[in-house]
Order: sequence, then C-alpha cells, then structure tokens
Amino acid sequence: MTLILTNDDGIDAPGIQALQQAVNGTGIIVAPTGQFSGCGHQVTTHQPLKLNRRSATEYAVDGMPADCTRIALKHLVTDAEWVLSGINAGGNLGVDVYISGTVAAVREATMLGVRGIAVSHWIKRPLVIDWDWASYWTAKVLQDLFTRPLPMNCFWNVNLPHLEPSSPDPKIVFCEPSTQPLPVNYRVEGDLFYYYGEYSKRPRKEGTDVDVCFSGNIAVTQIAL
Repeated sequence: MTLILTNDDGIDAPGIQALQQAVNGTGIIVAPTGQFSGCGHQVTTHQPLKLNRRSATEYAVDGMPADCTRIALKHLVTDAEWVLSGINAGGNLGVDVYISGTVAAVREATMLGVRGIAVSHWIKRPLVIDWDWASYWTAKVLQDLFTRPLPMNCFWNVNLPHLEPSSPDPKIVFCEPSTQPLPVNYRVEGDLFYYYGEYSKRPRKEGTDVDVCFSGNIAVTQIAL
C-alpha cells in the first residue's frame, strides 16, 4: 500500500513522526516546511513552491498542506492509494474541518480521487500529548479504516482523546460531526480584539464527535465533499 503522509504542523513536528511510526515507517512524507495550523484549504498559485528532498522518502514543501497533497499526487507519488494527514497537535472536531489545514490536506486528496484520513489529537490541558500512545491508537484506527469501504467523494476524520496515563484504551466510535459553533469570544482593548474562546468549553451535543472525543473515546466521522 502506497501512503503519503502530510500535516499542517510542519515536517519537523512530532505528530508526523508518530504517524510514520503508526504505519511502520512505510509512508512517504510530503509536508510543509513550517507551521500552518488553522490555514484551512489555502493553496498557492501566484508564486513558485520550493521542494526540498531530505531523503528518498521525505520531502519538505514551502507551501500549505493542500499544496503538499497536490505536489505529492501530481509529481512525487502518482500511484498513491491513501493520503494520511496528522497527527495534529489539537482537535479537529465538528466545524473545525472548515478551518483545519490537517483536514484540508485529505480533502484535497479526495477531490483528486485519492482516499484520505485526517488524524488529530485533542489537547486537554494541562496534560501533555504522549506521542507513543497517539501512534499506537492511530495504528489501531488505521487498521480498521483501511479495510472499510469509503464512498466516492468522502474521507475519514479521526480525533484521539486526551487521557490520563492510567486510563483504559479508548474505544473507536463512529459518529456524526458536530455542527455547533466554536466559542467566539473576544476581549476588546481599544481597537484591538483578542480571541479567548476556550476549546474545551465548546458545545458537545450527545453522540457527536465532540462529545465522543471529550468523553474519552476515539471519534471517527465520515465527511463528504
């Protein structure tokens, strides 16, 4: 199976190394040189994109996550069967999919006719992500999703919970994405608006991906274009 790995946290982020570990080192990494969290589905069309080949299986692109998918599928790995994006440091639940560069990378793959899976890890402060556990859980989810039928023009969005070290393994729960908005709060100082919405305080309608993930399980949603 030919796999492309990308993200929006940058090629040197620990999450993409955890993702590579989850697929036993078989992925071809094509990821941004820098951090583009929250960039959405931006693409670069009015300036050149610089490609730095770090090794036979690792490429850094001076562009957005969706740019990485485009270059990977059109020029580097034209026979790819899957594009995997992540593991993002932070959740991409519900309406986050419209903001997320992590998700945009697999949405772009889906638009180009290649199957995709986005993987993110919710951060429950003050806990710190254990990337070995994240990799282990991701491997279990991928083993399941690789064998499931995926309709045309759809992709998978996976969100890992943030658990205490002594917690039992989370369950994989297939659910619907939340459509409730993120907290939109600003502190105003003169003509400056400082965002201070708290992710953990977002609405969590029962049974949606937000509720499943916040309850300590792995939320898997099928997203259509």
